[in-house]
Amino acid sequence: MQTLRLTAEQVETAAEILRRGGLLGIPTETVYGLGANGLDAGAVGRIFAAKGRPQDNPLILHIPSADWLERYCEDIPPSAYALAERFWPGPLTMILRHKPIVPDAVTAGLDTVGMRCPAHPVCRAIIAAAGVPVAAPSGNTSGRPSPTNMADMLEDMDGKIDGIVDGGPCAVGVESTIIDLTCVPPRLLRPGGITLEQLREVLGEVAVDPAVTRLMGEGEKPRAPGMKYRHYAPKAPVTVVQGAPAAAARYIQDHMAPGDGVICFDEYAGLFDGHPLEQLGPSTDVPEQARRVFDALRWFDGTDVQQIWAQCPEAAGIGLAVANRLNKAAGFHIVQAE
Repeated sequence: MQTLRLTAEQVETAAEILRRGGLLGIPTETVYGLGANGLDAGAVGRIFAAKGRPQDNPLILHIPSADWLERYCEDIPPSAYALAERFWPGPLTMILRHKPIVPDAVTAGLDTVGMRCPAHPVCRAIIAAAGVPVAAPSGNTSGRPSPTNMADMLEDMDGKIDGIVDGGPCAVGVESTIIDLTCVPPRLLRPGGITLEQLREVLGEVAVDPAVTRLMGEGEKPRAPGMKYRHYAPKAPVTVVQGAPAAAARYIQDHMAPGDGVICFDEYAGLFDGHPLEQLGPSTDVPEQARRVFDALRWFDGTDVQQIWAQCPEAAGIGLAVANRLNKAAGFHIVQAE
């Protein structure tokens, strides 16, 4: 299969790929997604095949505006519209009860579905032109770091999908926040571009699912993407070092072996001369760390490092999302620097 490279102006060509059941790489403000007609079970099935994605890992439906919610969801609580008014279009996914029109291929057999209205204007224009909701996980081979530009997605998907739209680099860099609105109190299932603190400003009490900070067990069924499986991982094993930045840098210095790779804050790059290294950004600029984290993880697959050490921001604000992605990349192999 030849994968078409489309510009941001080729909205109708992109929409036609979706309407006829094809697979399309779409830009969003979070990461690039692998999209298909979310009402076509056969097309959705091809997403799983292209990614090598486990069938029990549900997908998110992307819509161009909140007024599409009632087409696909029922028992929609007022809190959903309050969140949509505050954060849509934007990096927020809401878990809601779905109508029968949504196929099991999207929901992994659950009675709920994740709904999101992305902020990227090209993405919304394509969905609106296609006239269907777009089911779309991140556009990487399952388990690998998510792509934040077209070139990274083509590295995994060239020849496997019908087309990809170049919408430029992603502004947020980590996937959307996922909040479950079918339970009381609402539950954060995945941290992302909308922070836990922002959610609590609108919703009041918000619980945090244990899967945010640990691996799910074998018998646990994920209610949203990214909860159960090791994700975002480069080929080499990752060790996350938590703690004050200076202490974490010293710990890595003391424990790394020759040739090990390092992901570190900019201020500490000079400590690791001679080692393959990717910088996350300044220790105080967590939004920049979010934009760089997947690129940093993916870069090491072009090296022969046997081990990667990663500094980690404090788990507050969007730092919770960055820490979650690093911890999942490490399979929650975490050490604490004194």
